Amino acid sequence: MTNPAILWDGPTGALDEFLGDEFEVLAWNAEHDDETRSRAVAVVAYGHPAVDAALLDRFPNLKIVSNHGVGVDHIVVAECEARGIPVGNTPGCLDGSTADMTMALMLASARNVVVGDRYARSPEFLHYDPSVLIGKEVSGSTVGIVGMGRIGAQVAIRARGFGMTVLYHNRNRRPEAEQETGAAYVSLDDLLKQSDFVALNCPLTPETTGLMSTAQFEAMKPTAILINAARGPVVDQDALYDALTNNTIWAAATDVTDPEPLPRDHRLLSLPNLIITPHLGSASDRTRHRMIEMSIENLRAGLSGAELPYRVRSN
Repeated sequence: MTNPAILWDGPTGALDEFLGDEFEVLAWNAEHDDETRSRAVAVVAYGHPAVDAALLDRFPNLKIVSNHGVGVDHIVVAECEARGIPVGNTPGCLDGSTADMTMALMLASARNVVVGDRYARSPEFLHYDPSVLIGKEVSGSTVGIVGMGRIGAQVAIRARGFGMTVLYHNRNRRPEAEQETGAAYVSLDDLLKQSDFVALNCPLTPETTGLMSTAQFEAMKPTAILINAARGPVVDQDALYDALTNNTIWAAATDVTDPEPLPRDHRLLSLPNLIITPHLGSASDRTRHRMIEMSIENLRAGLSGAELPYRVRSN
Protein backbone atom coordinates (compact mmCIF):
# COMPACT_ATOMS: atom_id res chain seq x y z
CA MET A 1 0.00 0.00 0.00
CA THR A 2 1.34 3.46 -0.92
CA ASN A 3 2.05 5.74 1.99
CA PRO A 4 0.15 9.01 2.46
CA ALA A 5 2.09 12.06 1.34
CA ILE A 6 3.19 15.35 2.89
CA LEU A 7 3.91 18.45 0.83
CA TRP A 8 7.16 19.98 2.13
CA ASP A 9 9.33 22.84 0.90
CA GLY A 10 12.30 22.23 3.18
CA PRO A 11 15.60 20.39 2.68
CA THR A 12 15.56 16.76 1.62
CA GLY A 13 15.72 14.36 4.55
CA ALA A 14 14.98 16.97 7.23
CA LEU A 15 11.79 15.17 8.33
CA ASP A 16 13.28 11.67 8.39
CA GLU A 17 14.26 11.84 12.06
CA PHE A 18 10.67 12.59 13.02
CA LEU A 19 8.61 10.67 10.44
CA GLY A 20 10.88 7.91 9.19
CA ASP A 21 9.28 6.21 6.19
CA GLU A 22 5.73 6.65 7.50
CA PHE A 23 4.96 9.24 4.82
CA GLU A 24 6.10 10.03 1.33
CA VAL A 25 7.54 13.55 1.30
CA LEU A 26 6.65 15.54 -1.82
CA ALA A 27 8.98 18.29 -3.01
CA TRP A 28 7.16 21.62 -3.18
CA ASN A 29 8.14 22.72 -6.68
CA ALA A 30 8.02 19.34 -8.37
CA GLU A 31 5.34 18.32 -10.85
CA HIS A 32 2.87 15.91 -9.26
CA ASP A 33 0.23 13.90 -11.07
CA ASP A 34 -3.38 13.68 -9.94
CA GLU A 35 -2.86 10.40 -8.10
CA THR A 36 0.10 11.78 -6.12
CA ARG A 37 -1.73 14.98 -5.24
CA SER A 38 -4.71 12.96 -4.04
CA ARG A 39 -2.46 11.18 -1.52
CA ALA A 40 -1.23 14.42 0.01
CA VAL A 41 -2.82 14.75 3.44
CA ALA A 42 -0.73 17.55 4.92
CA VAL A 43 1.34 20.62 4.20
CA VAL A 44 4.37 21.42 6.34
CA ALA A 45 5.41 24.94 5.34
CA TYR A 46 9.10 25.46 6.07
CA GLY A 47 10.37 28.50 4.17
CA HIS A 48 7.27 30.72 3.85
CA PRO A 49 5.79 29.24 0.67
CA ALA A 50 2.40 30.55 -0.41
CA VAL A 51 -0.43 28.40 0.92
CA ASP A 52 -3.43 29.87 -0.84
CA ALA A 53 -6.63 28.83 -2.56
CA ALA A 54 -4.80 27.76 -5.70
CA LEU A 55 -2.57 25.36 -3.79
CA LEU A 56 -5.42 24.03 -1.68
CA ASP A 57 -7.41 23.34 -4.85
CA ARG A 58 -4.53 21.30 -6.29
CA PHE A 59 -4.35 19.12 -3.18
CA PRO A 60 -7.97 18.29 -2.38
CA ASN A 61 -7.43 15.84 0.49
CA LEU A 62 -5.40 17.95 2.90
CA LYS A 63 -6.23 17.58 6.57
CA ILE A 64 -3.69 19.90 8.17
CA VAL A 65 -1.38 22.83 7.34
CA SER A 66 1.50 22.94 9.80
CA ASN A 67 3.72 26.01 9.67
CA HIS A 68 7.37 25.85 10.72
CA GLY A 69 7.41 29.26 12.38
CA VAL A 70 5.12 31.77 14.05
CA GLY A 71 4.25 34.20 11.27
CA VAL A 72 1.56 32.93 8.93
CA ASP A 73 1.25 35.87 6.55
CA HIS A 74 2.12 33.47 3.71
CA ILE A 75 -0.84 31.23 4.58
CA VAL A 76 -4.41 32.23 3.79
CA VAL A 77 -5.79 30.88 7.06
CA ALA A 78 -9.41 31.75 6.18
CA GLU A 79 -9.18 29.70 2.96
CA CYS A 80 -7.89 26.74 4.95
CA GLU A 81 -10.66 27.06 7.53
CA ALA A 82 -13.30 27.30 4.81
CA ARG A 83 -12.15 23.86 3.70
CA GLY A 84 -12.08 22.48 7.23
CA ILE A 85 -8.27 22.43 7.32
CA PRO A 86 -6.77 23.62 10.61
CA VAL A 87 -3.54 25.64 10.58
CA GLY A 88 -0.85 25.30 13.24
CA ASN A 89 2.29 27.28 14.00
CA THR A 90 5.12 27.25 16.56
CA PRO A 91 4.56 30.04 19.12
CA GLY A 92 6.82 30.68 22.07
CA CYS A 93 9.83 28.61 21.11
CA LEU A 94 11.56 31.28 19.05
CA ASP A 95 10.91 34.32 21.23
CA GLY A 96 14.33 34.29 22.86
CA SER A 97 16.35 33.62 19.73
CA THR A 98 14.55 36.34 17.76
CA ALA A 99 15.02 38.80 20.62
CA ASP A 100 18.70 37.86 20.67
CA MET A 101 18.87 38.62 16.95
CA THR A 102 17.20 41.99 17.51
CA MET A 103 19.87 42.88 20.04
CA ALA A 104 22.61 41.52 17.79
CA LEU A 105 21.45 43.79 14.96
CA MET A 106 21.23 46.71 17.37
CA LEU A 107 24.77 46.22 18.64
CA ALA A 108 26.21 45.48 15.20
CA SER A 109 24.74 48.61 13.63
CA ALA A 110 25.50 50.89 16.58
CA ARG A 111 29.10 49.77 16.97
CA ASN A 112 30.03 49.34 13.29
CA VAL A 113 30.66 45.62 13.66
CA VAL A 114 30.11 44.73 9.99
CA VAL A 115 31.90 47.69 8.42
CA GLY A 116 34.59 47.33 11.08
CA ASP A 117 35.15 43.70 10.17
CA ARG A 118 35.53 44.63 6.51
CA TYR A 119 37.92 47.44 7.38
CA ALA A 120 40.01 45.23 9.66
CA ARG A 121 40.48 42.72 6.81
CA SER A 122 41.25 45.38 4.19
CA PRO A 123 44.63 46.69 2.96
CA GLU A 124 43.70 50.09 4.43
CA PHE A 125 43.99 48.95 8.05
CA LEU A 126 47.71 49.52 8.70
CA HIS A 127 47.59 51.13 12.14
CA TYR A 128 45.09 51.76 14.93
CA ASP A 129 43.34 55.12 14.65
CA PRO A 130 40.98 56.04 17.53
CA SER A 131 39.16 58.57 15.36
CA VAL A 132 37.59 56.14 12.87
CA LEU A 133 34.29 54.25 13.02
CA ILE A 134 32.87 56.07 16.04
CA GLY A 135 29.52 54.45 16.72
CA LYS A 136 26.51 54.98 18.94
CA GLU A 137 26.29 54.07 22.61
CA VAL A 138 23.77 51.31 23.33
CA SER A 139 23.98 51.24 27.11
CA GLY A 140 21.84 53.95 28.65
CA SER A 141 20.10 54.80 25.38
CA THR A 142 16.38 54.66 24.64
CA VAL A 143 14.85 51.85 22.63
CA GLY A 144 11.33 51.98 21.26
CA ILE A 145 9.78 48.59 20.60
CA VAL A 146 6.98 48.43 18.05
CA GLY A 147 5.01 45.30 18.87
CA MET A 148 4.98 44.20 22.51
CA GLY A 149 4.13 40.55 21.96
CA ARG A 150 6.23 37.64 23.21
CA ILE A 151 9.27 38.65 21.19
CA GLY A 152 8.96 42.35 21.97
CA ALA A 153 8.77 41.57 25.69
CA GLN A 154 11.96 39.52 25.44
CA VAL A 155 13.68 42.40 23.66
CA ALA A 156 12.58 44.72 26.47
CA ILE A 157 14.04 42.40 29.11
CA ARG A 158 17.37 42.28 27.26
CA ALA A 159 17.40 46.03 26.74
CA ARG A 160 16.95 46.63 30.45
CA GLY A 161 20.10 44.55 30.96
CA PHE A 162 21.90 47.25 28.98
CA GLY A 163 20.45 49.94 31.21
CA MET A 164 18.23 51.21 28.41
CA THR A 165 15.04 53.19 28.78
CA VAL A 166 12.37 51.06 27.12
CA LEU A 167 9.33 52.51 25.34
CA TYR A 168 6.81 50.48 23.44
CA HIS A 169 3.85 50.86 21.14
CA ASN A 170 1.32 48.13 20.54
CA ARG A 171 -2.15 47.83 19.07
CA ASN A 172 -3.40 47.33 22.62
CA ARG A 173 -1.69 48.48 25.80
CA ARG A 174 -0.19 45.59 27.78
CA PRO A 175 0.00 46.39 31.52
CA GLU A 176 1.31 42.90 32.31
CA ALA A 177 4.26 43.44 29.95
CA GLU A 178 4.90 46.84 31.50
CA GLN A 179 5.09 45.23 34.92
CA GLU A 180 7.35 42.43 33.69
CA THR A 181 9.75 44.56 31.65
CA GLY A 182 9.50 48.10 32.98
CA ALA A 183 8.58 49.35 29.50
CA ALA A 184 6.47 52.49 29.15
CA TYR A 185 3.57 52.70 26.69
CA VAL A 186 3.62 55.67 24.30
CA SER A 187 2.05 56.60 20.99
CA LEU A 188 3.93 55.59 17.87
CA ASP A 189 4.74 59.21 17.12
CA ASP A 190 6.21 59.79 20.58
CA LEU A 191 8.16 56.53 20.36
CA LEU A 192 9.74 57.60 17.07
CA LYS A 193 10.64 61.05 18.38
CA GLN A 194 12.21 59.82 21.63
CA SER A 195 13.99 56.61 20.65
CA ASP A 196 17.65 56.15 19.81
CA PHE A 197 16.77 52.71 18.47
CA VAL A 198 13.43 51.73 16.95
CA ALA A 199 12.96 47.94 17.06
CA LEU A 200 10.23 46.42 14.91
CA ASN A 201 8.94 43.19 16.46
CA CYS A 202 5.33 43.27 15.26
CA PRO A 203 3.49 40.73 13.09
CA LEU A 204 2.72 41.52 9.47
CA THR A 205 -0.92 42.54 9.18
CA PRO A 206 -2.81 44.94 6.93
CA GLU A 207 -2.33 47.56 9.65
CA THR A 208 1.44 47.08 9.91
CA THR A 209 2.16 46.80 6.18
CA GLY A 210 4.12 49.92 5.24
CA LEU A 211 4.03 51.08 8.85
CA MET A 212 7.47 52.67 8.57
CA SER A 213 7.48 55.11 5.68
CA THR A 214 8.65 58.64 4.93
CA ALA A 215 6.68 60.42 7.66
CA GLN A 216 7.83 57.96 10.29
CA PHE A 217 11.49 58.23 9.33
CA GLU A 218 11.23 62.01 9.40
CA ALA A 219 9.83 61.78 12.93
CA MET A 220 12.88 59.84 14.12
CA LYS A 221 16.08 61.40 15.43
CA PRO A 222 18.76 61.91 12.78
CA THR A 223 21.04 59.88 15.07
CA ALA A 224 18.56 57.00 15.40
CA ILE A 225 18.86 53.44 14.14
CA LEU A 226 16.03 51.28 12.81
CA ILE A 227 16.06 47.55 13.60
CA ASN A 228 13.65 45.26 11.73
CA ALA A 229 13.23 41.71 13.01
CA ALA A 230 9.56 41.59 12.01
CA ARG A 231 8.71 41.22 8.30
CA GLY A 232 10.02 43.01 5.25
CA PRO A 233 6.74 44.67 4.18
CA VAL A 234 6.45 46.45 7.54
CA VAL A 235 9.01 48.90 6.10
CA ASP A 236 8.57 50.94 2.94
CA GLN A 237 11.94 50.11 1.39
CA ASP A 238 11.99 53.09 -0.97
CA ALA A 239 11.43 55.39 2.00
CA LEU A 240 14.13 53.54 3.94
CA TYR A 241 16.60 54.04 1.09
CA ASP A 242 15.84 57.75 1.01
CA ALA A 243 16.12 58.05 4.80
CA LEU A 244 19.53 56.36 4.83
CA THR A 245 20.97 58.24 1.86
CA ASN A 246 19.63 61.63 2.99
CA ASN A 247 20.83 61.14 6.59
CA THR A 248 17.27 61.37 7.87
CA ILE A 249 18.30 58.52 10.18
CA TRP A 250 21.82 57.33 11.01
CA ALA A 251 21.59 53.63 10.14
CA ALA A 252 19.39 50.57 9.91
CA ALA A 253 19.73 46.82 10.34
CA THR A 254 17.19 44.35 9.02
CA ASP A 255 16.81 40.60 9.18
CA VAL A 256 13.97 40.66 6.65
CA THR A 257 13.29 42.23 3.26
CA ASP A 258 10.58 42.41 0.62
CA PRO A 259 11.03 40.32 -1.44
CA GLU A 260 13.25 37.85 0.33
CA PRO A 261 15.95 37.74 -0.87
CA LEU A 262 16.26 41.09 -2.61
CA PRO A 263 17.28 41.09 -6.29
CA ARG A 264 21.07 41.10 -6.44
CA ASP A 265 21.09 44.55 -8.04
CA HIS A 266 18.71 46.14 -5.50
CA ARG A 267 19.89 49.55 -4.44
CA LEU A 268 19.54 48.82 -0.72
CA LEU A 269 22.42 46.36 -1.05
CA SER A 270 24.79 49.22 -1.87
CA LEU A 271 24.26 51.17 1.36
CA PRO A 272 27.13 51.12 3.88
CA ASN A 273 24.86 52.23 6.74
CA LEU A 274 22.48 49.29 6.32
CA ILE A 275 23.07 45.77 7.67
CA ILE A 276 21.05 42.98 6.06
CA THR A 277 20.97 39.43 7.40
CA PRO A 278 19.19 36.49 5.70
CA HIS A 279 16.23 36.00 8.07
CA LEU A 280 18.22 34.51 10.94
CA GLY A 281 15.84 35.45 13.75
CA SER A 282 15.04 31.89 14.78
CA ALA A 283 18.22 30.35 13.38
CA SER A 284 19.70 28.83 16.52
CA ASP A 285 20.19 25.11 16.99
CA ARG A 286 17.84 24.62 19.94
CA THR A 287 15.12 26.86 18.53
CA ARG A 288 15.07 25.29 15.08
CA HIS A 289 14.93 21.78 16.56
CA ARG A 290 12.00 22.74 18.77
CA MET A 291 10.23 24.36 15.81
CA ILE A 292 10.37 21.09 13.89
CA GLU A 293 9.10 19.20 16.96
CA MET A 294 6.14 21.56 17.32
CA SER A 295 5.41 21.39 13.60
CA ILE A 296 5.24 17.60 13.85
CA GLU A 297 3.04 17.79 16.96
CA ASN A 298 0.56 19.89 14.98
CA LEU A 299 0.88 17.56 12.00
CA ARG A 300 0.09 14.41 13.96
CA ALA A 301 -2.80 16.04 15.83
CA GLY A 302 -4.32 17.26 12.58
CA LEU A 303 -4.04 13.89 10.90
CA SER A 304 -5.64 12.14 13.86
CA GLY A 305 -8.52 14.62 14.00
CA ALA A 306 -7.45 15.93 17.39
CA GLU A 307 -7.27 19.59 18.37
CA LEU A 308 -3.97 21.16 17.32
CA PRO A 309 -1.75 22.02 20.29
CA TYR A 310 -0.69 25.26 18.58
CA ARG A 311 -3.55 26.35 16.35
CA VAL A 312 -3.85 29.60 14.41
CA ARG A 313 -7.30 31.01 13.67
CA SER A 314 -8.31 33.69 11.22
CA ASN A 315 -9.47 36.97 12.69
